[in-house]
Amino acid sequence: MASTQRQRKIISFAPPAGIEVLNARTSQVRFEKELPPDAGVYVMLQLRPAQPHDVSILLDLIRELAAYEREPDAVLATEADLLRDGFGDNPKFQVILADKDHQTVGFSLYFFSYSTWEGRGCLFLEDLFVRPAFRGLGIGKAMLIFLARIAQKEECRRFQWHVLDWNELAIGFYQTLGARLLPEWRIVRLDHAAINTLAVQDSA
Repeated sequence: MASTQRQRKIISFAPPAGIEVLNARTSQVRFEKELPPDAGVYVMLQLRPAQPHDVSILLDLIRELAAYEREPDAVLATEADLLRDGFGDNPKFQVILADKDHQTVGFSLYFFSYSTWEGRGCLFLEDLFVRPAFRGLGIGKAMLIFLARIAQKEECRRFQWHVLDWNELAIGFYQTLGARLLPEWRIVRLDHAAINTLAVQDSA
């Protein structure tokens, strides 16, 4: 998600019990969902792990998300960055793409962290985005369910993400899924310049 001066709220979501185990790390994984009628016909939603050839559409979606979050010029990432960091020998993130009628209409980008209190891994959702023309079809919910299944398979105790404080529609939606806001927590961040400044300081 793009850097912003606006307050982000921290969302915590416990993966629901009783969901089938998936392996979402291979290109063979598919999660298909029949969406509501569109012009009198049913269409299928397909969720799939992104592949190297998807970096162009992925970057387009990231830029669209930045524009939606009111920071259209904040994206510095390039296709080369995404290819290096998401599809190399040691990927730093995973991506699920949402395809409707063979058209990519949304994505979720996530990675794993660790909870020292829980003694288990955590799934952190960095970005979730559905193109405006395809909202209201259950695509965002389907991606969150899919990610909950991944979290469950990986034995995660937490599934977390951030949401901008002005995005009341999204906040309400997340709460209907059982997610809760963590108002007692604040996000702390060092940007690139601050990292470099701190790194050269004397620790004494």
